[in-house]
Amino acid sequence: MGSRSRSITKPATAMMSALLFLLLVHGANCFYLPGVAPEDFQKGDSLKVKVNKLTSIKTQLPYSYYSLPFCAPKKIVDSAENLGEVLRGDRIENSPYVFKMREPQMCTILCRITLDGKNAKQFKEKIDDEYRVNMILDNLPLVVPVRRLDQESRTVYQLGYHIGLKGQYAGSKEEKYFIHNHLAFTIKYHKDLQTGSARIVGFEVIPYSIKHEYEGKWNENTRLTTCDPHNKRTVVNSNTPQEVEAKKEIIFTYDVDYQESDVKWASRWDAYLLMSDDQIHWFSIVNSLMIVLFLSGMVAMIMLRTLYRDISRYNELETQEEALEETGWKLVHGDVFRPPSNSDLLCVYVGTGVQFFGMILVTMIFAVLGFLSPSNRGGLMTAMLLLWVFMGIFAGYASARLYKMFKGTEWKKVILRTAVMFPAIIFAIFFVLNALIWGQKSSGAVPFGTMFALVLLWFGISVPLVFVGGYIGFRKPAIEDPVKTNKIPRQIPEQAWYMNPVFSILIGGILPFGAVFIELFFILTSIWLNQFYYIFGFLFLVFIILLITCAEITIVLCYFQLCSEDYLWWWRSYLTSGSSAFYLFLYATFYFFTKLEITKLVSGLLYFGYMLIASYAFFVLTGTIGFYACFWFTRLIYSSVKID
Repeated sequence: MGSRSRSITKPATAMMSALLFLLLVHGANCFYLPGVAPEDFQKGDSLKVKVNKLTSIKTQLPYSYYSLPFCAPKKIVDSAENLGEVLRGDRIENSPYVFKMREPQMCTILCRITLDGKNAKQFKEKIDDEYRVNMILDNLPLVVPVRRLDQESRTVYQLGYHIGLKGQYAGSKEEKYFIHNHLAFTIKYHKDLQTGSARIVGFEVIPYSIKHEYEGKWNENTRLTTCDPHNKRTVVNSNTPQEVEAKKEIIFTYDVDYQESDVKWASRWDAYLLMSDDQIHWFSIVNSLMIVLFLSGMVAMIMLRTLYRDISRYNELETQEEALEETGWKLVHGDVFRPPSNSDLLCVYVGTGVQFFGMILVTMIFAVLGFLSPSNRGGLMTAMLLLWVFMGIFAGYASARLYKMFKGTEWKKVILRTAVMFPAIIFAIFFVLNALIWGQKSSGAVPFGTMFALVLLWFGISVPLVFVGGYIGFRKPAIEDPVKTNKIPRQIPEQAWYMNPVFSILIGGILPFGAVFIELFFILTSIWLNQFYYIFGFLFLVFIILLITCAEITIVLCYFQLCSEDYLWWWRSYLTSGSSAFYLFLYATFYFFTKLEITKLVSGLLYFGYMLIASYAFFVLTGTIGFYACFWFTRLIYSSVKID
């Protein structure tokens, strides 16, 4: 997946802007910080191969490697996982594989097992659901190289290898299950010519299914006739596959080959990240952004010209004493800043949106600079959780400032709702989904200890910070309205059909969604089809476009609303851009039925549950952007005209 200006008179400034733009677009490709420091290996050094979860794009339910009766070491040791890894369902453990640096192995016997009915059924179920085995060496995930015939023999990489496959014997219609019991590993390394040490830059595997045979009784020194290093007999195909059936013996073997590579350690992730059609991504994204930028420019130009003409005309009306004949948005100046109904709830949602905006913005900046590269497993989720917690202070501040402007007095109640409401809804949905995962005995279920840690972060850090922000915000002087509010509310005239609140709100969400929907496709693919997403440079640009689009569409519709003498803009401005979340959920539903092969009810519930959380968060974010844009706009226009 390939990663992907108002003219300025001063040449130096223009040059800096161009450099910044290039950094954003190419930032995710050419500048990222790996998750670990490089490790040098001498010839013969022991290499630690670790196993991770079993994954399937058909069920979306991860399982630990040893939930199936694979060969296991004498003692299974869990690796320490960070918060993000646990929430992703990663379970990293040691393995029985023994590798020695730059010492090839052929037909090494790992273990021999005999399946009982229960184990055979487990293997068959996982093969049916197309589960893949994930392994790690020197922080690199195991990949299967697949040559693409349609792209000049370009090689793409798939994460993990399939546990097995289904097939039929020649001349038989009965479908059988076969297990991949022979793994041909290839470890690529970059050698330092001065020191003679090497760094690992690739970890690949080609899996085979072979029914191993041997002579005599099985013992520790048994030599296989199907795979014998002494006779130079290796496994090169799966012509005699190993069937999965009760009471059948399975012998697990592996080869290890070492290949010197020109790829340097700093670039070793490039092959993993170039996994899809970058040309389609390039043209789709650029096309989408250009259209949105063009529309936004047109909207901004129309608004500036129209407003300038309106304000000039109204000021002339005042001087000509024709104010009685005025029409449009100036007529509602005495009601436009009247506090809305459910103003407390609006304060809560605006504060939550500010918290979410701060989290997304800082996460994006860290990601563009490379601190959250895919090599740092779980880093992105951990960073987002911690940033959400610490951004609570801004949520409290924003809520309190708005609440005081509405002349509210019980600020502690509003701040408590700001601190609790949004996280409580998310946590409730997450808890139900976690119970479903737990019922499937999946490693994706968040343990009780981690759940307790999340609650501790919420109530121990986030809630107090929200109250600190609220206290600071409420102590500040109230925001003064640019015009006085009448004591008696003005009657709103009958509105045209296209100014109906529901219609205009739904129309308002289309443009912001249009700004992100192509990038959304790649994000959904990375989450649900088990691929890496790393083009944060592009994502940051899309985020900026989203901000501009949300702000401008809300301002335009707010202006039309005020011109038709409807002054109830507070909630409408929030819902106008926030309605893009509705389209996001519709698109997620379309994606589910067209791109995913999920058949299990639990997996479907998980998908829609998580997409509901994402859509709700998107609603809060875009709604807040639209609200603040409209808030700034109304204050600007009503302070620009002379009012008696």
